[in-house]
Amino acid sequence: MTEGNNMPEGDAAGKDVVPAEEKQPEEEKKENEDSKVTTPEKSAALGPEEVEFVHPEGGWGWIVMLAAMWCNGSVFGIQNAFGILFLSLLREFGSEDDDDLRFRTAWVGSLSMGMIFFCSPIVSVFTDVLGCRITAVGGAAVGLVGLLASSFVTSLGPMYFTYGIVFACGCSFAYQPSLVILGHYFKKRLGLVNGIVTAGSSFFTITLPFVLSSLLDWLGLQNTMRVLCILMFVLMLAGFTFKPLLPVKSSNTRTGKCPRMSQIFNVNIWKSLGYRIWAFGIPAALYGYFVPYVHLMKHVEERFGVDANKEVLLMCIGFTSFMGRLIFGIVADYFNGVNKVYLQVTSFFVIGIMSMMIPLCNIFGGLIAVCLLMGLFDGCFISIMAPIAFELVGPDDVSQAIGFLLGLMSVPMTVGPPIAGFLRDRLGSYDVAFYLAGIPPLIGGAVLCLIPWVEGRRRKREKEAALSRDQGVTEKMIEHEKANGDTQCKTGESVL
Repeated sequence: MTEGNNMPEGDAAGKDVVPAEEKQPEEEKKENEDSKVTTPEKSAALGPEEVEFVHPEGGWGWIVMLAAMWCNGSVFGIQNAFGILFLSLLREFGSEDDDDLRFRTAWVGSLSMGMIFFCSPIVSVFTDVLGCRITAVGGAAVGLVGLLASSFVTSLGPMYFTYGIVFACGCSFAYQPSLVILGHYFKKRLGLVNGIVTAGSSFFTITLPFVLSSLLDWLGLQNTMRVLCILMFVLMLAGFTFKPLLPVKSSNTRTGKCPRMSQIFNVNIWKSLGYRIWAFGIPAALYGYFVPYVHLMKHVEERFGVDANKEVLLMCIGFTSFMGRLIFGIVADYFNGVNKVYLQVTSFFVIGIMSMMIPLCNIFGGLIAVCLLMGLFDGCFISIMAPIAFELVGPDDVSQAIGFLLGLMSVPMTVGPPIAGFLRDRLGSYDVAFYLAGIPPLIGGAVLCLIPWVEGRRRKREKEAALSRDQGVTEKMIEHEKANGDTQCKTGESVL
């Protein structure tokens, strides 16, 4: 829309159409020669174009969905199956005389999982600046190098760097763009697509433990890691499918080319008391979250023997987590506003209780039941993360809200398994470790119960303030109309 379209009707009628067309290139040339300072008129003109963008709701988007599903599966499938690699690392690099063996070995998996979340705020900035495709492909390439380097390591020290940092950082940079790119292709079906994509990690968690067990028996630890590099290579190819469609939002300032500090660190999200409570309660609940994924396999060997079918436990967690993401994603639609938090509270309570039940299971079937319930509510916790973030900070700030939350989650997810390994080395069993792992989810769930109450009070205050403003505006309008009426009566004009 040109400025000529905004002229008064009288001016428009007095000019021919041809001069207007001749003038248009001159205006565009003048705008191009300008320093590209965005004016209010241009902002108003750009607004409708962004709103009118139509999501394909399919087409190439289905290929993107499959690529994102592979990303979720390969990244978190390997992480969740670390319990299988943990046993091989103990045999490969440890000795029975090492009192801190489990403590030091657990740091490999803990660093890896923690770095994936720790890098999330940084990945958000790279995704905004470089785009989804470059960030994802580059991240997958770094992850491939880290995993390949880990296959040549002969001690735990270098493994902390190659697997715990390099491989994990690459996975983080490959993972987050896979979620962002879905919004370029889907809007109405975004919930369904997100459910399918996140279910990829559950599918890999079900199948990968059996595959890894066979590969470790046939090929050994080093060659198994080289085979896993195939997953990262395919992930790198999948990143090339992330073709962006949405208009790129300008990140430049009025006079420079550097992103504004508010775009790198969004302070608006921290103005919400509900979000601050959420950002504290979620990490507080996760100190014991990753403990079963790392130590459950070893606990089963010690309790039920080396020949116990321990891989079936990870399969149970993965299967019911897949079902939980689909079921509770639908159930969450029936909870209005921040009441969705109650689902997350319930999931933490169940996960905490199930963690405490693990040492009490002297029958393998009981342990299967515990893992089924743990996986079901693990899927509940994950599936409603984004809906709660939307409710707390709104759609404009949700990207960094989730990114910073994931960054805060990195600390508890990193330190939990090593502490559990330290307790096992000192006490001779995992019983106390699993008991303590169940306490943080109960505490974090109790903290989250404050969010609906806090948000309810905030909305009540906002509603009262809005009513007060409306009443003030109404009173001013009445006074203005009365003053106009008095003026017209004094001048003799008719008020009819």
